[in-house]
Order: sequence, then C-alpha cells, then structure tokens
Amino acid sequence: MKRLQPKRGVVRAVDTNVLVRFLVADDARQAKRARAAIEAGDIFIATTVLMETEWVLRAAYDFDGEAVARALRGLAGLPGVRVEEPARLAQALDWMMKGMDFADALHLSRTEDCALFLSFDKDLAKRAPKGATAVEAP
Repeated sequence: MKRLQPKRGVVRAVDTNVLVRFLVADDARQAKRARAAIEAGDIFIATTVLMETEWVLRAAYDFDGEAVARALRGLAGLPGVRVEEPARLAQALDWMMKGMDFADALHLSRTEDCALFLSFDKDLAKRAPKGATAVEAP
C-alpha cells in the first residue's frame, strides 16, 4: 500500500498511540512511521491527547513526572508541531513538577476566570498552587 504524503500546509492531528510510539519507540516499525509523520511537520496535538499520553507514559511505561514533562515539552517544542493551548500546557507541566496530578493541573489551568474549582479531591485542594483558582469541596 502506497502512503500518501500530506500536502504542505495541511495540518494533521495525531492520536495518543502515535505520540507514544514516537516517544518510547517500543515498536520499531510504528516508531519509524510516527517519527516520519511528526518530522514531516504540520502536526496538531489536542490537549486531550496530551492528557492521555501523560497517563500512558506514567501508567504503562513508568515515566516519573520529570520524564513526562521533559517528553511533552520536547514534543511541543519540535518544529512543525503545534499544541492546543500551549500556555496552559506549560502551566500544567510546571504545576505537575510541583506535585500536582497532570490531569488536575490541566483542569485547574483552564479555570482562571472562575471564582472556585469545586472538587471532592482533597489532594487536589492541598496541592493547588498559590495564585491558582481556589479549590473547595461543594
């Protein structure tokens, strides 16, 4: 089967499995294809895909927070790669490095216009950094 090369300027979104193959290269054939796709540029990565990628790297590949942050920052910094809401991603990664769960950090990074973030998660309330939206139980 012949693979079609994307036209320059045609943005392609990628799924978690493509990012994981690119980052961990645990399947040589798929890793080569993922690398070629990403290096071709015009790649968009949705926040939801980044959130799932973090979970897979941590849960299936035993990445610690520092390794996850390094991988996601490196990925987001590649030429031809655009992430959804890069400032929120950077904020969430910074908060994760200070002890927050990445998904919680992403959620909280989106609440800047809110007075409160309601959650029963006591750990989130404890780990929310100063300056972030206050976290309280409903």
